[in-house]
Amino acid sequence: MRVFPRLLAVSTATAAALVALAVPASAHVRVTTDNTARGGYATLEFSVPNESETKALTTELTVQLPNVGSASTELLPGWTSAVDRDAAQGTVKSVTWKAVTGNGIGPDQFAVFRVRVKLPDTDSVTFPATQTYADGQVVKWNQQAQPGGSEPEYPAPALDLTQGKADHDGHSAHAPQVSATHESGDSDARPDKTARWFGGIGLILGAVALVLAVTNRRRQQ
Repeated sequence: MRVFPRLLAVSTATAAALVALAVPASAHVRVTTDNTARGGYATLEFSVPNESETKALTTELTVQLPNVGSASTELLPGWTSAVDRDAAQGTVKSVTWKAVTGNGIGPDQFAVFRVRVKLPDTDSVTFPATQTYADGQVVKWNQQAQPGGSEPEYPAPALDLTQGKADHDGHSAHAPQVSATHESGDSDARPDKTARWFGGIGLILGAVALVLAVTNRRRQQ
């Protein structure tokens, strides 16, 4: 009988398919932070993938920092950075990273750009980003969430801020690190829980198929 080997194969394929459903369909520019307290200091991490169809390097990234009180960038080998300040308003408007000659984010790679800022005292903050490739292609990550909850093609990285205690001496309050792109208002923990749920089903199916296969083999012996 070949029923049990077939069941094992089907269970394995089903588990793989369920796990695959939990993987994001495409990569976007994302932002995470170590602190979401309104008015507090936080280190923002912008994860930037290379999505060039021509395999061109990403050589420049500009991130808008609306209503941010201060900003300082982390030293990143192979890149230079410049902060655009509004002296009259006492705020920072943007930060731009440029790759030195011969450097950049290559195909199938991503890079993380870090900047430490004083967050605004608002419910949320959006960081429109502009990604430039060596072949001249420019991608603007500045689209807002669509009505009905669907994610736009080029969503702007964004953070929901909390009422947590802000540390005003320049050190973060160390809130849990969170993902930061608005997606239908859902918590970023939901995709993670979904992936774990699918993975658990796959493991259970695989275990059942294995037990049945072993039992069948013993009967044949």
